[in-house]
Amino acid sequence: MSEPSAKPEPEVPLTPAPKPPGLLRSSGVVGTMTMLSRVLGLVRDMVIARYFGAGTGADAFFVAFKIPNFLRRLFAEGAFAQAFVPVLSSYREQDSISEVRKLVNAVAGSLGLVLLGVTLIAMIGAPVLTALFAPGFVDDAEKFSLASDMLRITFPYLLLISLTAFAGSILNSYDRFAIPAFTPVLLNLTMIAAAVLLSPLLDTPIMALAWGVFIAGALQLFFQLPFLMRLGLLPRPRVDYRHEGVRKVMVLMGPAIFGVSVSQINLLLDTVLASFLQTGSVSWLYYSDRLAELPLGVFGIAIATVILPNLSRKHAAQSGDQFAATLDWAVRGVLLIGLPAALALVLLAEPLIATLFYYGEVTARDVAMSGQSLRAYSAGLLAFMLIKVLAPGYFARQDTKTPVKIGIIAMVSNMVLNLILVFPLAHAGLALATSLSAWLNTALLWRGLKRAGAWRSQPGWGRFLLQLSIANGALAAVIVYLKAPVDQWLAAGGMARSVDMAILVSAGTVAYFLVLLATGVRLRHFRLH
Repeated sequence: MSEPSAKPEPEVPLTPAPKPPGLLRSSGVVGTMTMLSRVLGLVRDMVIARYFGAGTGADAFFVAFKIPNFLRRLFAEGAFAQAFVPVLSSYREQDSISEVRKLVNAVAGSLGLVLLGVTLIAMIGAPVLTALFAPGFVDDAEKFSLASDMLRITFPYLLLISLTAFAGSILNSYDRFAIPAFTPVLLNLTMIAAAVLLSPLLDTPIMALAWGVFIAGALQLFFQLPFLMRLGLLPRPRVDYRHEGVRKVMVLMGPAIFGVSVSQINLLLDTVLASFLQTGSVSWLYYSDRLAELPLGVFGIAIATVILPNLSRKHAAQSGDQFAATLDWAVRGVLLIGLPAALALVLLAEPLIATLFYYGEVTARDVAMSGQSLRAYSAGLLAFMLIKVLAPGYFARQDTKTPVKIGIIAMVSNMVLNLILVFPLAHAGLALATSLSAWLNTALLWRGLKRAGAWRSQPGWGRFLLQLSIANGALAAVIVYLKAPVDQWLAAGGMARSVDMAILVSAGTVAYFLVLLATGVRLRHFRLH
C-alpha cells in the first residue's frame, strides 16, 4: 500500500531534542526506573506468595503468565526491538522526517495485524498451548483446566505489551529512556491490586491475577502514547508489508528471535520439564528466577537498552573505534555490578527467599528448594548480563545470522544439560543447565565480535580485574561474617528478617565500594558519550 501522491506530507519537524545524555547517565536513569519496577515486582511476588503459596493455583497461573510473557520477550522486546531500533536509527540518520513517520506508521499497522491474528488463534487454542508448554499438567485435570482458562485471559497481554514495546523502542531511539523503563511499574501495581482487592470477590481467587495481567497490558500501552505524540511520532497505523523498512525489520527479526532470546527459551524449557516434577517445582523456579532477574533487569538490560541505539548510530557513522569503546564500556559496567550481585545471591540464597517469600502459604521446604535453584541461576547471572550487552554488538551492525547460529548451539546444549542434570538435581538441575548454556552463549558471542573486529579491548583491563577481585573478596568476607544460620532466619519474624537483610546488604555494598574506591576506581572512569 503506497502513500497518496496528490498531497505530500509536510515536513513538520520533530520536537527539538536536547543533546543526548552520556551513556552512564542514561544507564542510571534506566537502571533507577527499572529498580523501582523490580522492587515492586518483588512486592508483587511476595503478595502472590502470601495469598496463593506454591500450590496448584500458583503453578497454573505462572504457566498462564509465562506463555505470553515469554513470547513478549522473544518477539517484542527481543527480536522486534533488536531489529527495529537499528532500522529506525538508520532512517533517522539518513532520511527525512516524513520517511521516519512512514516507517513508524507501516510498522505499527503491519505488526498490529500479525499480533491480533496470533492472539485470536491462541485464545481459541488455549488448551493446546497449555499442553505444549506444560505437558506435565495434562494428567492433572484441575490444574490443566485452570491454566487453560487463565491463558485465554492473559494471552491478549502479548498484543498490548508488544505494541507498548514498539512505542518504547521509538522513545529509546530518541534518547527518551525514562518512560519505557518506568512503564513496567504499572504491571506490578495492577497485579498487586488484583491480588489484594479483586481475588476475594471471585469464586476462583487466582483468576484475579489473570485479569490483572490483561488490565496492566492496556494501561502500559496507553501510558506511552502521549509521549509519542509529544515527540511527533504517534503512529497512524497502515498495513504495508511492501514498505522497504518493514521488509528489512521482518528479515532481521527471524534470526534475532534466537540470537537475543536464547536464555528465555532455556527458561521456558525449564518450566516444561519442571511441570513433570513434584508440585511446587514450577513455583520454586519462578521465585528464584525473579530474584536473579533483579540485577539482570536493573543493570544488564539497562545498559543494553542504552547502548543499542548508540551502537547503531556509531555503525551508521562508520565510527569503528567508538563502537569498540562502547562495547568495552558496557562489558566493564556489567562486571562491576554483575560479579558482586551473583556472589551475594549465592551467599544469601535462603535468607533472601525467606525474607521476601516466607509468609502465608509458603513453607520452610519451599524456601530450601527455591534457594537451591537460586544458587544455580546465580552461577549464570553474569553470563545472562553479558549476553544482553554483547548481542547488540551484532544487531547494531544488522548482523542477525551469527547470533542465531550461536543461539542454536546454546539452546541444544541447554537441552542436553537439562536431561543430564534433572535426574540428580531435579528442579535445581534445570536452573544449572540454563546457567551453563548461558556461559557457552557468552563465550561464542564474544569470540565472534573479536574475530569481526567489533570488539577491541581498551587499556587497563588487568588493573580493573584485580580491583574487582579484591573488592568482591571484601564483600564475601563481610557477608559470611555477619550472616546467621538459615534456621534462625526461618524462626525470626518478617520485620526482623527484613532488618537483618538490610544490614547485610548495606554492609556488603559499603565494603565493596569502599574497597573499589581505595584501589583507585572512580566514577569518572565510567563516563562515556
